[in-house]
Amino acid sequence: QESMHAYAANVYTSVVEELIKGKQRKFIAVEQEFFRLWWDGVATDRQKQQVHQLLQEGRLEFVIGGQVMHDEAVTLIDDQILQLTEGHGFLYETFGIRPQFSWHVDPFGASATTPTLFALAGFNAHLISRIDYDLKAAMQKNKELQFVWQGSPSLSERQEIFTHVMDQYSYCTPSQIPFSNRSGFYWNGIAAFPDPPKDGVYPNMSLPVTDTNIHLYAQTMVANIKERAAWFRTSDVLWPWGCDKQFFNASVQYSNMDLLLGYINKHSDEFGVTVQYATVGDYFEAVYRRNLTWEIRDSQDFLPYSTESFQAWTGFYTSRSTLKGIARRASSLLYAGESFFTQYILKHPQSSICKCGALRQLRSLRWAVSEVQHHDGITGTESPKVKDMYMNNLMDGMFNVKKLMASIILDMNNAKKNGEVYSSVYVKDSGISGVDQYVVVYNPLAWNITTFVTVSVSHLEMSVLDELGHSVPAQVQSSAESHSTYDLYILVEISGLSYRKYNVKPLNSNQSAFIGKSVKHKRKDRTRADQESRQLLPVVNDCYQVLFDQSTNLMHSITERETNRTVWLTQEFLEYHVNGDVMKGPISDNYLFAPNASAVPVSKAVELEVVSGKLMTEIRQYFYSNVTSQDYVYAVYTRVYTVPEGYNGKLLCHRIEQEYSVGPLELNREAVLRTSTNLKTRQLLYTDSNGYQIQKRPFKAYENNTVARNYYPMVQTAYIEDDTTRLMLFAERAHGVSSQGNGQVEVMLHRRLWNNLQWDLNYNLTLNDSSVVRPVIWLILGTKAVTNILYRTSGLALEHRPVVLFGALSGNKPKLPGQLQRNSVRSSPVTVPPNLHLQTLSIPGWRYSSNHAEQVRSIHISKQKKGDADFSRVLLRIRHLYEVGEDPVLSQPVMVNLKSLLKGLGSVIAVEERSLTGTWDVNTLKRWKWKTAQYPSKGFLNSTKTSENFIVTVYPKEIRTFFVYFQGQ
Repeated sequence: QESMHAYAANVYTSVVEELIKGKQRKFIAVEQEFFRLWWDGVATDRQKQQVHQLLQEGRLEFVIGGQVMHDEAVTLIDDQILQLTEGHGFLYETFGIRPQFSWHVDPFGASATTPTLFALAGFNAHLISRIDYDLKAAMQKNKELQFVWQGSPSLSERQEIFTHVMDQYSYCTPSQIPFSNRSGFYWNGIAAFPDPPKDGVYPNMSLPVTDTNIHLYAQTMVANIKERAAWFRTSDVLWPWGCDKQFFNASVQYSNMDLLLGYINKHSDEFGVTVQYATVGDYFEAVYRRNLTWEIRDSQDFLPYSTESFQAWTGFYTSRSTLKGIARRASSLLYAGESFFTQYILKHPQSSICKCGALRQLRSLRWAVSEVQHHDGITGTESPKVKDMYMNNLMDGMFNVKKLMASIILDMNNAKKNGEVYSSVYVKDSGISGVDQYVVVYNPLAWNITTFVTVSVSHLEMSVLDELGHSVPAQVQSSAESHSTYDLYILVEISGLSYRKYNVKPLNSNQSAFIGKSVKHKRKDRTRADQESRQLLPVVNDCYQVLFDQSTNLMHSITERETNRTVWLTQEFLEYHVNGDVMKGPISDNYLFAPNASAVPVSKAVELEVVSGKLMTEIRQYFYSNVTSQDYVYAVYTRVYTVPEGYNGKLLCHRIEQEYSVGPLELNREAVLRTSTNLKTRQLLYTDSNGYQIQKRPFKAYENNTVARNYYPMVQTAYIEDDTTRLMLFAERAHGVSSQGNGQVEVMLHRRLWNNLQWDLNYNLTLNDSSVVRPVIWLILGTKAVTNILYRTSGLALEHRPVVLFGALSGNKPKLPGQLQRNSVRSSPVTVPPNLHLQTLSIPGWRYSSNHAEQVRSIHISKQKKGDADFSRVLLRIRHLYEVGEDPVLSQPVMVNLKSLLKGLGSVIAVEERSLTGTWDVNTLKRWKWKTAQYPSKGFLNSTKTSENFIVTVYPKEIRTFFVYFQGQ
């Protein structure tokens, strides 16, 4: 809002006015969040009319077109798609246009998932800028800044995209001019906060173009154009004009630009250059017309990113861990809320809930989750008050969606249906004491799940009953966090996209939950551990034996019971000490990680508590700086589950769940958990790329800063392996991860920093984060064959844990017979095979026609029509989770009958296959085909894979998008 007031609204207001004045002028715009705030709250009818006209003339061009320019390192593919779909839906509904080029100039490093994403969205070319400084210099020298990128090994040439890397000048106009000590080319100066100056005079306005200096200006510009031309293969040079927070006073900008461009073109013989205003689309079209043959780049990405030898941008992989965690929880809740609402609308067309109000609640969370994907959002590279805005928007949106889900449950279980009356379904994250209480658990995944949900209760003796009054396996034990409450773990078994109700009540004598018994082991001084008299404490379930060394209270080894393979495995917390004084050397900040030396162990003494019960054993380790310390700064809670007979506990048994408590840290400390094993890994690490595909990360030695430059983002998964065994880690938020030694993997969990770099201080960009963070990581150990089967489903099971809502019953109303109740609760499940993921099931509400000609016509006829949301169109995405050749069974293509898949929701009458964000019919989408040695002819890439009789075949790594229509909607 402050940016809107200070400059962003003025960008659109003044640019539109200036474009109308000069037919040769052009402009590109990226983020839809600012544009939509302007369009909905500032723009006049006349300005809206003008925007329509400029878009039709191709002089205003939207590039990317998402809500924001998303970060590429720490975001999940689902959230990238969401924010892109949000922006594209608005643009198509409002203007009938579909962006076809990217302008990803500012994210800190480039992921190999992004080119695939943009190809699937129908883009013709992709543009990036921030890649390693030394790599960029080499590519520039060899004219290799442009290539055809095949980001996905499995989709390869089908979803390749031409990619342009900006040269060393990046995306801003070079501001040095030799004839003045003021900056050049930025005639509107720099934006002033909080209020625009009344007299229109901004700080740092460049020297205006006059008769006396125009030749000097032209010489400077031409020299820079020619310097750049030498780095590219065609004689077309992209010269970006602008930078962050520019064009808020477009009239002074364009009037000076007009003079300069006119002068150069008038003297083009002398200069050897002609210049014109262009959009990024104009530029790519010019390059495409040259018909050159381009090199292919495979699925290697451009991460991590360094700007000079001691500036590795690997700190932001962990910065503001709490924000990263909330952003992902919000995304997961949105995913659940969307499918829950969609099922409700389809099955209860005469619902008592206001559909438009419900859609507003969902949209508030769509907006919040979209905006936080910004490259200065989820990255943790914003000032504290901006972080607070993101947090507030996420929390408000989550509250709205929980409220919506609760009201749907109330509506579906009201008295008319089954005799039960809820007094409330409330949205708090914990249980209530005493009264009879319902726990409603929704499984948002399209697989059957068996897992535990945790409820906070006030009694040790509790019983849990299902809808039929049968006892449900549960365990209750003292809470690690609170002395006044207990943790109740309930074993739930729920089919895909379904929910179940459990009645939790104080003791019902014959059916009480198992009670976990606690044994405390006294604090051990690790430095004085006696290796000779080592006693090992075993924790065992059907899959693992985990041993703890009682002389240190640390983990000692894990045996995978199926193969009887034992891996020595120990975990410890360490801290990197970093410098905060720019006079003394390189600094760490929100973006950068610059450790002074190797990490230092934080704890000399560890306390151990083991809570064991029939269903679960929890090992609580508390790490103290020494034997006499009062307080701990670090703790690990490790949970190993035992699944009773008759339950499918394969995933549950194979995971070792860990929750950490880290903080408050001392200043200029970066906290890591290092897991060391005897696996012979040769320091080779694997990490996921945005939860979509896996990247190989060999350890690289550098002259400087080797530790920081070997950190990579882990969005969902990381693993190390030797010839026989793999150790996998799964995360519910992004972290930096590295392998600093053979058989090691370390995860950065938290950072607390302060530095005196003036730029950081100006923007309040210090990371003095005194919070305690509580991240969760699941471990799986096993053969490659076993982990291959488990890891995709496990990562998603952690991402999309069941949603738990609480309700209280009012009065002792008579229960209807069990059978009837059961039917009212069990929705018809939607289930896909384990190598597919139902990535989206939602009702977007967009009102656009899916016939392009019709959509364009309706906009033309009535530009400002406001209608009701469309509830009849369901957006469905299905993703294949495996790569070609990754697994003999799971890597096979899958035939899906959409009609029978969705029959539990209603009768499917029509299916349209669409581009990734929904705005193209895939039958009409023809992307540019760039010539490569592999494919010497130029032309168009067609995607013609539509469904016959509702049957689609989904191939490895495909993400298929459909509009689905149901009978009676």
